[in-house]
Amino acid sequence: MKNRFTADDFGNNLRSARKAQGYSQESFAHAVDLDRTYIGGIERGERNPGLKTVIKIADALNLDVADLFRLQD
Repeated sequence: MKNRFTADDFGNNLRSARKAQGYSQESFAHAVDLDRTYIGGIERGERNPGLKTVIKIADALNLDVADLFRLQD
């Protein structure tokens, strides 16, 4: 049983939410005023976004910040 949240988990949650809302990486990056490669790095767990960026991402997806930090089964 997995009990530790990782950057990969955050990235997977972001990717799932982004795709569920029909955003490409490029269109989402434009919506949050970030570079597409940065979004890709977050989704791959290679980048660790700061709190302001996490809030900006959650707002653009109309999610609570906590939704991006939930462990998936």
